[in-house]
Amino acid sequence: MSIRIPMAILVLALSLPGAAAGAATGAKTPGGELARLCKEYWEGYLVAHPTEATAIGDRRYDDRLEDIRPAATLREQRRLEGVLARVRAIEPAKLLAADRVTHSALIEEVGGQLAELSCRFDEWVVDPLGGPQVEIMNLPDYTTIESPADGARFVQRCRRMGRLIDDHVANLRIGLAHHKVASVDEVRKAVDQLDALLARPTEEWALMNPTRGDHWSWRLAERQRFHDNLKRAVFDGVRPALVRYRDFLKNRLLPVARPADKAGLSALPDGVECYRKMIRVRTSLDISPEELHQLGLEQVAKFRHDLSELGAKALGTSDVAEIQKKLRSDPAMHFATAEEIETKARETLARAKAAVPKWFGIQPKADCQVKVMGMHEAPYSTIAYYRNPAADGSRPGYYMINAYEPETRPRYEAEALAFHESIPGHHLQIAIAQELTGLPEFRKHQGVTAFVEGWGLYSERLADEMGLYSSDIDRIGMLSYDAWRACRLVVDTGMHAMGWSRQRAIDYMVENSVLAENNVVNEVDRYLTWPGQALAYKVGQLEILKLRDEAKRRLGERFDIKAFHDAVLRNGAVALPVLREQVEEYLAQDEAAK
Repeated sequence: MSIRIPMAILVLALSLPGAAAGAATGAKTPGGELARLCKEYWEGYLVAHPTEATAIGDRRYDDRLEDIRPAATLREQRRLEGVLARVRAIEPAKLLAADRVTHSALIEEVGGQLAELSCRFDEWVVDPLGGPQVEIMNLPDYTTIESPADGARFVQRCRRMGRLIDDHVANLRIGLAHHKVASVDEVRKAVDQLDALLARPTEEWALMNPTRGDHWSWRLAERQRFHDNLKRAVFDGVRPALVRYRDFLKNRLLPVARPADKAGLSALPDGVECYRKMIRVRTSLDISPEELHQLGLEQVAKFRHDLSELGAKALGTSDVAEIQKKLRSDPAMHFATAEEIETKARETLARAKAAVPKWFGIQPKADCQVKVMGMHEAPYSTIAYYRNPAADGSRPGYYMINAYEPETRPRYEAEALAFHESIPGHHLQIAIAQELTGLPEFRKHQGVTAFVEGWGLYSERLADEMGLYSSDIDRIGMLSYDAWRACRLVVDTGMHAMGWSRQRAIDYMVENSVLAENNVVNEVDRYLTWPGQALAYKVGQLEILKLRDEAKRRLGERFDIKAFHDAVLRNGAVALPVLREQVEEYLAQDEAAK
């Protein structure tokens, strides 16, 4: 890890006297108590969320799945309430500076989880992006299977999938009894997804991929046993459970699902109150839906002005509607094959990797690689996403790209997308966080969405400063993506707090971005499934930009972009008010040293 000397001194000053040091000495101090509580919280979290443990490279629970039954959910709620009460009992004034950040982060994280649990999303959400029909199929992608014992643990996990799926259905029945159901389009998409999956031979499912791996170091009998046991678990347990899930959605839930004009939380009992909670969870700010809606309208207006200017330069017209038409209708503006999408992603990522040393002091050791989504998720998934590396270095980070129907994937968006999801975006921020020293484990892997997604969106504009965009057409993609996130503020608040219909949200985004319409539809459905998550991007980006402008103003010629980025990234994904405090500390130290 490359760190400029002044930053290294600053990081040491912030981390060594803190919670980790307290834990090492075992001293009965507020810092020591906080360190023990952080460790206890994190261990409990991994037990409750074993597939997340697998995803970060902790293999102790590779044979387990999350228990989502109401009794287990209540136990986890009680555990989190206990953690929150204990951390609040620790007086921040008695903690060292680094420990105060951890104290705040633990309250933020646990409080956010309790807020989500109070909304009881498990009783009504049907998720085409991350439901059980997607999540269980993705497990082989981040499960390490090197030995027969690893294989046996994976088989045991698969044997538990049938119960997990049935428990999911049982939770949806509880919501149904209380008149809480998903919107019709989400249910219909999940049914289509399950129909497509069940129509394929089970042997071709992604769950069977581990049997096609390189296990030639195993004895023949071990390879055969693994194949037979996994096949039996999937054929006899997972497939029948998915059939039951599909039948429940199609025959019981779809006929009573909420209509598209009542798709948002505002149509559910206590829905708006829940939405306000999720605004706080996702942004770490106390801000109203109305304020966010207005902010979105202002940002969209700015985009239309910027697009008009750049369109005149790149496309010969300043008319926004004409620019949109040219970009959306011209086949040359879209990919022709999945191979083209993958090649472009790899080329763009390679270019970004080469530019990083000039702009960042702290750099991650973990690599980032391109990976194409499987067909079990691609048709109804977002255009791309990032999958974090294993903390033990056994697996790189992945830039997951959607190559389904390549003719609908715009070329002009490909570079902005890559910069957001990989480098200098999510991979840089998340991999750096995982590799930080002197922090409790939960801070390396968890954090505030507005920080994580705000950094991703900030990186799209940063890439322009880094000279990474190939042309003005690609820079139009950058503008479109910025508008996309501004539109999110408008349509997310519109649907969940102001009674907007699904179609009104789709129409608004088509009119005010240059996203392909199929992407717009998938995105709107994502916002319906994950209330409040879409707000994080613009809110976080604007705060980072505001802090950077302030740093430039105060430091003048001493402003160093590498030092600023290190100041932002050195503490993980903290709440935005805490980020402001950290940047203020960096500025104060620089000013004191001049």
